[in-house]
Amino acid sequence: MSCICDAFCNAADKAIYPILPDFIKKTWDHPAGPKTVFFWGPTIKWCLVLAGLSDLMRPAEKLSFFQNMALFFTGGIWTRYSFAITPINYNLASVNLFLCGVALFQLARLGYYEVCCLTILP
Repeated sequence: MSCICDAFCNAADKAIYPILPDFIKKTWDHPAGPKTVFFWGPTIKWCLVLAGLSDLMRPAEKLSFFQNMALFFTGGIWTRYSFAITPINYNLASVNLFLCGVALFQLARLGYYEVCCLTILP
């Protein structure tokens, strides 16, 4: 699989790189740029954030406490980690910060449901 990626990157370097503006060339050559897993891993992880946002339409009683706790803690831990590594990976930091935020909001919805809605019912 690595040879396919290397061949694609080499072809893109020859065909696309000469026509790129200077500010995009810096991004293309960055150690966490689009030619590395350090770019594509966090980019694909945005699907988890989108899934969490789509869960906003789900009733609170159907939310999973443990799933959202796991997303909250992993989002927080990986946000901190992304600033500790070299080079700093802002894509990784932002996706994990949003993941942590979405999970925290879902936990707040679940907590509100547990406290308010379940105490009113007989």
